[in-house]
Amino acid sequence: MIFKAFLTHIDSVIARDPAARSRLEVVLCYPGLHAVLLHRISHFLWAAKLKLFGRLVAHLARWFTGIEIHPGANIGRRLFIDHGMGVVIGETAAIGDDVTLYHGVTLGGIAPAIDASSQVNMKRHPTLADGVIVGAGAQVLGPITVGRGARVGANAVVVQDVAPGAVVIGIPARPLAATGLRAQDRFLAYGTTDGGDPVAAAIEQLRGQVELLEARLAEFERAAGDATARTPRAEPQRRVW
Repeated sequence: MIFKAFLTHIDSVIARDPAARSRLEVVLCYPGLHAVLLHRISHFLWAAKLKLFGRLVAHLARWFTGIEIHPGANIGRRLFIDHGMGVVIGETAAIGDDVTLYHGVTLGGIAPAIDASSQVNMKRHPTLADGVIVGAGAQVLGPITVGRGARVGANAVVVQDVAPGAVVIGIPARPLAATGLRAQDRFLAYGTTDGGDPVAAAIEQLRGQVELLEARLAEFERAAGDATARTPRAEPQRRVW
């Protein structure tokens, strides 16, 4: 059963990464897979109250893969961490099934309390539902929820809940469009989308409005010039000496 789940995990990596050519290559050369496997061990130790040993395994995993996953984090099946260098997953983070994270992603904690001891049992890190894609360099911060099938664009900073199937980009992250939750939707690397930047779209809309106003102003100026040309000029009065 465990071996079958392991093979399924490897096949899910191959399905999402065109650079993967074989199962053996994924097993030997993919640090994201190594980090998840080592996290399974550290999380088991953490849950068994062997917290120091759990942290030690997590520390060794960080040194070996460049990926830092706290042993307290809950991770679902078939998590794919592509490239992986610089990924940080906090203690109270929760990740669903078939989630994809790229390098530089942070699932970080935000808590209002200054005293760290008062935050021990507090939910401080985000929850990622099934099928979420988080692009490179994105920061997902605080006890928020990223809904099923949502995409977070590269370098986005997410500090509010993301609706299922939504696409968010920017700093702070803003929703771009709904992608829907259809099973036939294709996997899009780095959380990319066929849509554009909402800021660029707004600028383009403003530009169109300015061009329209300039055209109307030109029409008014031409009309005013024609009216002036048609108005007869008054003859100058002659002075009588």
